[in-house]
Formats: sequence, C-alpha cells, structure tokens
Amino acid sequence: MNTPRKPRHPKKIIEGEYEIDTGTARILADPNRDGSYVLEINDVPSSQVILGGPRVLVFPYMRWIAAAIDPIMNERPLAEVVHLGGAGCALPSYCVDKWHASRNTVVEIDARLAEVVRWAFSLSDDILVEIGEARMYTHTLEPGSVDVVIRDVFAGPDTPRHTTTVEFFKAVQRSLTPGGLYIANSGDGKGLPATREELAGMLEVFDYVGAIAPKELLAGRSYGNVILWGSDRPIDYVGEETHRGTEWARELASGTAPRRDH
Repeated sequence: MNTPRKPRHPKKIIEGEYEIDTGTARILADPNRDGSYVLEINDVPSSQVILGGPRVLVFPYMRWIAAAIDPIMNERPLAEVVHLGGAGCALPSYCVDKWHASRNTVVEIDARLAEVVRWAFSLSDDILVEIGEARMYTHTLEPGSVDVVIRDVFAGPDTPRHTTTVEFFKAVQRSLTPGGLYIANSGDGKGLPATREELAGMLEVFDYVGAIAPKELLAGRSYGNVILWGSDRPIDYVGEETHRGTEWARELASGTAPRRDH
C-alpha cells in the first residue's frame, strides 16, 4: 500500500516590486546563485541576502564590518548591538546566527519596507525592528547600554548629514559600554572629502578612530565604500581590506572642519 505523500507547500515567490513608505523596493533573484536575492531601494542596491545562509555576506563592505566587530562580539557573546539602518537585514542576520545570545535591534525609518523584508527573507524573531529615525533613536539610548552601534543609513547614495556630525557622534559615544565600538558605512570618492569631515568630528569624540577600505580608495584615488570606526580602544582588525588607524586619521583630517548641527 502506497503511503500518500504530504502536499508540498507552494514556494513563496518574493521577486517583484513593492510600494514602501519612502518609494519603491525591488527584490531581484541573483541568476548566478540559487537562493540569493538583491534588494533595491529606489533603484539603489541596498542588500544581498542568501536564504538559509546568513553568514554569507555578499557585499564586500559588510564583510569588512563583520571582521571589525568579530573580536568584540567574541569577547562578549551577550552583546547588545544596534543597527542604524535595516534594508535587507543581512548584517543583523549574520550577528544573530553567529552569536545566538546577542540582542540585535534594527532601526528602520520605513515601516512598509520592514514588513516586506521580514516576510520575504523570513527574518529571525530574534531581530527586533524598531520603526524610527536613526538620529532620534540614538539619543534615546541609555548611557553605557550598547556594545556595538553600526550606522548603515543612506538617503539614496548619500549618508544623511545629521548622522555625520559631532553631536551625533557624542550621542553614540555616550550610549557605548567601555570598550564598545561605533562603526559606520560611508560612500566617498577622490580626495576623501566626506571621510575627512567625518573623521575630524569623530576625533573630537573618540579616543581611537580608523578606516577600512581598498588601498586605492584610502589613498583618495577611487570611489566606493569606506568603513569608519570609533572606540575608547584600538580595534583588532584582521580582514580582506586595508586598515588605517588613529595617526593616519589625524593626518588625513588635519585642517578639516568637522560637521556640526549648527
């Protein structure tokens, strides 16, 4: 007697275009990798997610961030991590999968985008999504309450200016535990004008700062992602790209006025 097979659940189709609060989100399948999807927000690629493979970070800058936070997360597996900017939640998913006991809060300004991402990518219930504006949320954090703050906030191709000022950095620094780490994704080009201004502000607030990016970019000769970090101690970075520390940052930012709220 043949045992009847259980009916298969229909496969969830997630590719498509979705109306969100800030415009349009589009989920595209990667033709070169099964189970891999790119999330575009208003035509800008914002995340790439591997379903069932949260530790696979496709975007290089995310791997640089992961390499920078790995040492501190390994020291304190109960770490409190705040992700300013959510998109496809690739980094929060990485953290939750690697450090199961860590608490990961994602601050996302677009409520409808957050709903789409949770449904499409089956986010872990261990990822708490708070709907709000990154700068305002940072000011609500309790002093000394967060181990890692990751800023990955963009309005189109640009980082909102109010998340690059001395006052913002002070709010982040106040929220960090001793030895805690602030790390930010920034886009920059020839001459590194944005990096110079951000580092000038960070040097007023953090004891140690630095940057991670390809060597050509850190030399001011190309365009791409620059990862900036600040802490009350040096970081132990072992990763695939070039790392520069506090002395380099001081030299680069010398003579540059930091950004301020007013």
